[in-house]
Amino acid sequence: MNYPTPHINAKPEDFGQTVLMPGDPLRAKYIAENFFENPKLVNNVRGVQGYTGYYKGMKISVMASGMGIPSIGIYSYELYNAYGVRNIMRIGSAGSINPDIHVRDIVIAQGACTDSNFFHQYHVDGLFAPIASYEMLRKSVEACEEAGAKYHVGNVLSTDNFYNDDEGMPEVLQTVQAWIKMGVMACEMEAAGLYMQAARWKKNALCLCTVSDHMLTGEALPAEERQTSFTQMMGVALETALKLEI
Repeated sequence: MNYPTPHINAKPEDFGQTVLMPGDPLRAKYIAENFFENPKLVNNVRGVQGYTGYYKGMKISVMASGMGIPSIGIYSYELYNAYGVRNIMRIGSAGSINPDIHVRDIVIAQGACTDSNFFHQYHVDGLFAPIASYEMLRKSVEACEEAGAKYHVGNVLSTDNFYNDDEGMPEVLQTVQAWIKMGVMACEMEAAGLYMQAARWKKNALCLCTVSDHMLTGEALPAEERQTSFTQMMGVALETALKLEI
């Protein structure tokens, strides 16, 4: 694939082997300015900021994915195929649907269920189970334990809908209960698409999320506390990336 791409105006050497991907461009900027040494802006097409710098001597990048599977599908495709990136780690927020997983906990998506049609493009005669790269998963668990973070490993739901037209109707509640019945931990909007791209292009992917709200209890992380809780997850992600380099 040629570069620059339609969505990334950079050269392959501008990116590290591992890219952290928050949804929000401003969070990408925050990570670069607060965790990286010598951060450099390497992409700002459509305001989707990408930075590369160093963390404990390791070259690493952070770039926003935008919201939803179509958006992260575009950026991960281009990073994997035009820029030689090996590892992409989604770092974001999720809504818990498990009574034992609380606000401020970290969820590590071992697998990602989805209600999206994104998979149809691969022309597989059956269902596909999008899963994380084991080595990234294993090292993220190590990083959580070293940081003393409260974490949970399992399935998440990558949904296409943030707002649902039949919100509050019995059918919606039944759908959520069905995912709960199958042991799904939390809802987010990107992991399944990222995992599919990684599988297709023989690359590595992982999704780490801080639980920002609880869909069963209505509990939500106050705005002033979000940055503190997300900071722990960012630290875990960076240490995971460092372990991948060793």
